[in-house]
Amino acid sequence: MVQKIDVNRESPSQTAGPYVHIGCTPGVDGLEIYPHDLGSQMIRGDVSGERITIKGAVHDGTGMALRDALVEIWQADSEGRFAKGPDAPFTGFGRSAGDMTTGEFTFQTIKPGRVAFPDGRMQAPHILFWIVARGINLGLQTRMYFADEDNSDDPVLSRIEHASRIPTLLAQPQGDGVYRFDIHLQGPQETIFFDC
Repeated sequence: MVQKIDVNRESPSQTAGPYVHIGCTPGVDGLEIYPHDLGSQMIRGDVSGERITIKGAVHDGTGMALRDALVEIWQADSEGRFAKGPDAPFTGFGRSAGDMTTGEFTFQTIKPGRVAFPDGRMQAPHILFWIVARGINLGLQTRMYFADEDNSDDPVLSRIEHASRIPTLLAQPQGDGVYRFDIHLQGPQETIFFDC
């Protein structure tokens, strides 16, 4: 007779739901717990580099913008260095909830410099993105590169087998320091996601 084992059974999967905004960006939901939501101000002092704005939205397979997505970014400063300590004038970390009407996220930041790859090669300027929303059980990770930079020798982009999909990782300049980066979860314009 086979013995039934009830130890360490898998618990039900949960999606991000509405609580991701309440817990991570309470100010967006009108809850004034802190003066500023964590990640809402990346520039907190005098920093060098080109100030830019990144705008975009997370789109589902039909092309509709998700209004409940939460996006986090990590990046180096204009010299290719990462922030050291919580009091750095440039944090390198941002968090933005999608606008509840349009789904658009926005980051006020600086254009990053090149960062060394572990083997010494230099990576093209890029920003790391992490996305959560309804139906996404594990956060998705991708990178955003700049269409107006030379990305030809980037060691990560050179490893992408289907080079025709690299444009899904390129932010397009819109003028006046604004870049547009839309993330597509499925469909013909599906963004490249990374296992990190």
